Amino acid sequence: MRSSVDAVLLCGGKGLRTGSKKNKVLSYFGVKTALEYCLDVFSPLCDNIIVVAAKDDEKEILGISSKYGAKVVIGGETRFLSVKNGLKEVESDIVLIHDAARPFVDSKTIIECINSTQKFGSGIAAAKVTDTVKRVKDCFITEEIDRDELYCVQTPQAFYSDKIKKAYDNVDGNFNDDSAVYNALGEKARIVLAPVSNKKITMPEDLISVPPCNRIGSGIDFHRFAPERKLILGGVNIPCDMGLIGNSDADVLTHAVMDALLSAIGEPDIGVLFPCTEEFHDADSIELLKIVMKKVQTKKCKVISVSGVIMAEKPKMKDFIPLMRAKLAEVMRMDMRYVNISATTTEGLGIIGEEKGIAASAVCLLQE
Repeated sequence: MRSSVDAVLLCGGKGLRTGSKKNKVLSYFGVKTALEYCLDVFSPLCDNIIVVAAKDDEKEILGISSKYGAKVVIGGETRFLSVKNGLKEVESDIVLIHDAARPFVDSKTIIECINSTQKFGSGIAAAKVTDTVKRVKDCFITEEIDRDELYCVQTPQAFYSDKIKKAYDNVDGNFNDDSAVYNALGEKARIVLAPVSNKKITMPEDLISVPPCNRIGSGIDFHRFAPERKLILGGVNIPCDMGLIGNSDADVLTHAVMDALLSAIGEPDIGVLFPCTEEFHDADSIELLKIVMKKVQTKKCKVISVSGVIMAEKPKMKDFIPLMRAKLAEVMRMDMRYVNISATTTEGLGIIGEEKGIAASAVCLLQE
């Protein structure tokens, strides 16, 4: 029988050592905050999420957390008191306690912490120390320390909820992490090996970290002009005396975007996926993009950014570009800010310059 699982995400830090003017969990890594990365990975694995926020950040954190159905509570003056406040809202058998300043935690680590708790009573993410460690006083080495038994403790830290609640209710003192509170009650905390990439945002250089598992894709397409055809670009019908010829609606921009997405996830291009058959005759390319997006989701990827360029002598695109961006963003479930479309001519050169057709290229960034 599966144990129910809650997560307590701690967001009460001030970010003083990072030099940031705001809470470090609200710092952006690419297009998302550290908190959003945590919510993305914990949400599918947990029954409930409790986000513990500082009073000053309550409004901003509530705006982010509400999209995930997470509950927000106000923390205390110390980490100990913040965890205690979060634990009051926990109802599940097992609880994961995690510092949201560790945005690169992966699902494998979370699952292994849960499994360890079910088998041994606790699961503490930790990475083995690989550097040589010395004890130092007044800048002089005073002791050699054997690193074989040394580990850097991280979060998440998982426990049976009743045990860790009892520990926080009955133990006094200043503790650096939850396993120390658990041990102070007389329990034994068991570690789970975790990757060093699960690092905590602490120093200014940590704020320029790039999220792992990014994928880049590119696509390009070209269609000839033909009379008595609609001109469809990015799902938008554009007034023109000619349209583009193709087996589908010949939406050259959407085709380039689809090929970029397929390239990023390692799938064949649209010529293979949507061949020139009766099935796809006059097909709406926006509907085809929806099929491609299902493949992206099957690969457990999220589209972070898309940029496309339309190459045409006519018609003028300026007034229609915002509509194209909005349509493509809607289908890809993205904020329109991260879908950019531009247009250019070839200064009369080549078959585009001779007004015989339109080409488009696109690049995209995906995250696993």
